[in-house]
Amino acid sequence: MILSNAIFGIVWNMNPSVIPGVNIPRWYGVMWALGIYAAYIAMNRLYKNENMPEKAMDKTFLYIVLGAVIGARLGHCFFYDPGYYLKNPVEILYIWEGGLASHGGTLGIIIAGYILIRKVLKKEVLWMMDRLSTVSLITAAFIRIGNLFNHEIVGIKTTGAFGFQFLRNDIHPSQAMDLTQAARPESVDAAYSLIANDPQFAHVLAEVPLRYPAQLFEALAYFLIFGILMFLYWRTNAGKLRGFIMGVFMVLCFTARFFIEFIKENQTDLFTEEVNNQIVNSDGLNMGQYLSLPFIAVGLFFMLRKIKEFKMGRVSYMD
Repeated sequence: MILSNAIFGIVWNMNPSVIPGVNIPRWYGVMWALGIYAAYIAMNRLYKNENMPEKAMDKTFLYIVLGAVIGARLGHCFFYDPGYYLKNPVEILYIWEGGLASHGGTLGIIIAGYILIRKVLKKEVLWMMDRLSTVSLITAAFIRIGNLFNHEIVGIKTTGAFGFQFLRNDIHPSQAMDLTQAARPESVDAAYSLIANDPQFAHVLAEVPLRYPAQLFEALAYFLIFGILMFLYWRTNAGKLRGFIMGVFMVLCFTARFFIEFIKENQTDLFTEEVNNQIVNSDGLNMGQYLSLPFIAVGLFFMLRKIKEFKMGRVSYMD
């Protein structure tokens, strides 16, 4: 059972694997694939609207997917846990286990887009950045849903009326087996199911903290911003103002990320300290927020430099 009503919220016991008992494929990977496919469809519409050759879309897809995946993975490894991955470099390749940073993915897309423009498409850099910015958040939204399915990037504990109990985050698999040994579960999945649904283990479930579903909030924010950016491209002249859509993307995306970080568990020990046996941010901000600030600043620059030229109404992109 995936969801059930708990006294304080929702018990989240989604199996990360598509096929129970088989590690691959995982829902996280499925969400990545769906996100990339959705972005491909959206980008293809933009290219057709501007009469771009069909081969341009295929090359764009290859460059940007590679840039996004490599950048997101390296960003996670070296922004959030450099010590571990420098000691275990092979695990940098373990993408299926999760661990992809949006800041790194954004940098990867920017670098890949620059190479694509200069070496292949021969267009203006800001032209490409605007179009990539228009569609990329649909992928980010699906990835955050994948994080939800993976029980990772969870929110901080809450005493409010709404929240998720992330069983597979707060109860280690071996602990789940030990806690339910009286019922002799056949597998870890069965053990988690017993904790979630069997009344005899209600006392165990009651000890699992209620947390903000930060991944879900972030996904919803990205879907909303994606809709705003598509509106700007199709219903205003924003797509003709070089760098404007990219600026709006950076401001909205990373402002949302900045505030959501306040209800998200820290992903790294950097900028933290121990106070009363609890790990807290040393100055109120965490790594994700520090990384968001320069993106917001750059976004404001590109947005404000063209704001006076912004107009409502559809325009032609053929000229």
